[in-house]
Formats: sequence, structure tokens, C-alpha cells
Amino acid sequence: MGRNKRQRLTSAPKSNRKQPKPLSRQSSISKAASKPRAHTQARHKEPTIPFHPTEHILLIGEGDLSFARSLIGHHACTNVTATVYESSRNELEEKYPHVVENIDVIEDGGAVVKYGVDAMKMKAFTVGGKRGEGAMDRIFFNFPHVGGKSTDVNRQVRYNQALLVEFFKHAIPSLSPKLGSSIVVTLFEGEPYTLWNIRDLGRHSGLEVKESFKFQAKAYPGYRHARTLGVVKGKNGEVGGGWKGEERPARSYVFVRKGEGAVVGNGKRHREESSDEDEELEDSEEWEGIEDRSDEDHESEVTDECGD
Repeated sequence: MGRNKRQRLTSAPKSNRKQPKPLSRQSSISKAASKPRAHTQARHKEPTIPFHPTEHILLIGEGDLSFARSLIGHHACTNVTATVYESSRNELEEKYPHVVENIDVIEDGGAVVKYGVDAMKMKAFTVGGKRGEGAMDRIFFNFPHVGGKSTDVNRQVRYNQALLVEFFKHAIPSLSPKLGSSIVVTLFEGEPYTLWNIRDLGRHSGLEVKESFKFQAKAYPGYRHARTLGVVKGKNGEVGGGWKGEERPARSYVFVRKGEGAVVGNGKRHREESSDEDEELEDSEEWEGIEDRSDEDHESEVTDECGD
């Protein structure tokens, strides 16, 4: 009898309890959750192009000039100045034998190639003489790297930080006074590149990151990542050995002068925008200061500077 009572006591509530309906793929909750994912996937497929074809564009450290060629041949850019570190065309051709065709397309398209331009020492590209205003709406430095100066990771990080600090300092005077003129730096994702703390380097140089986005090489047909040391050859001596940089995940950072970032609503600052939903870790490590070496006045006319 006690058993019957126990059964009645435990079974009675079950008859009154409403069982929740299991969520299915057809539920409103799952539908709402699926929409942002579809939107994100569509957005990722569309590359971000951080320039307009009519803007004045300066390219630093162009390597084999394949990026410059794509801007002219595919994106129809009309005001491009491409610079390389190599001191002459002959030296560039020795390093990248295939560069001849790229140069021809660039020059036939009305663009300019300048040789012997060091990102750490370059003079300003200006209009109106030595004391004129900056001439460039967009300045690009794709995959900056000092090369194999050391096998020690910490030293390599410091060398590349120094490269970027000097580049920022010498690039800012070339920026057009137009609001929103920008410097775009593209780096591979992951270490050791994240150790460079590029956002902090920009802040210490008087810049701020307006936005960042995934760099997609497919947006620049014909572009090939050029190694700092020249073309890579396989064991049999054929060109094309080794890894392909254009296939590695990379991110572009758009720097503007401090105070020119996005402003919304009642004037409150807007957090850095990103064209994708991958949240990058903020550079939390404090930038270890690199001496701000003073330079001579580096302004000059566009037609007179940094070239053969």
C-alpha cells in the first residue's frame, strides 16, 4: 500500500507538468541565429578594396611590381607611383627576372616606377615644392620585412618594429591633407608578426587604426608575393619553389592621422571597424620604445626625389 501511495505521489505532478517543446531547425530561434551566419559568409566573400581608381597612390617596397601591375591593369588606377628598394632596374631584374613585363605594363599605363627608395629614409612626395603639401591619398606597404638579419626572434621583432616606426615617420609627410588620407600596411597573421604590435607603433607615430580587414590576394589578379631576398628556386633550380605568400592568411591595417577615425552619433569615438567578424586580440603588450632618430628635412618635389 505504501508503494501505491508513493506511485500516486510521484506520478500526479507528471500529468500536470507541461513538457517543453524541443527546438528544431524550423524554430524562430534557430532561424534568427542562422541569418547572421549567412550574412557573414557573404561578406567574407567580398574583398575590401581600400582605394578609388582616381586617387593618388604610393606603393612602397614593391618587390616584383606585380601588385602595382594589378592596380593598373585590373583596377584601372590612373595615378600610381610604385617604388622599389633596389637601386636600379638592372638590379631589380637580377633579383626578379620576370619583372620586365610588369614594368612595361606599369609604364605603358602612365604610372611611375622609382628605384632606390628606402622606406626608412625616403623623402616626402609633395606638390608645390619642398614645403608643399603631401601628394598621396593612399600609401601602401605590403608585407614589410627587413629580411634575414637574425635568426633570433626577439631581434627580428625589434628590427621590423624599427622599420615600421621609421616608415610611418617618413610616410606621414607624403599624405594628402584631405581628411581620411591613409597608410595601409599588410602583414601575415600569427606569430611573429603579431609580436610587432603594429597598432602601438602607429599610435606612437601619430596615427590610429581606422579599420582592418582580411587581405585577399584574389582581389588583385596577377599579384604574387615577392620574397625580400628575391625569387625562390627549388632544388632543381627551377623558379617557383617554396611557399606562396599570397596563399597565407594576412590582414591589412588602415592608418589615418589621429583624430580622423570614424565618428558616430554625438561625437563619441567609434571602435576600430573590421570588415569581418574575426576578433583580433588587441596588442596588449606595451611597445618598447625605439629611439626616434632625428632626420634632416626630408621634403622635396615629387619629380625630384628618390629615384634614378
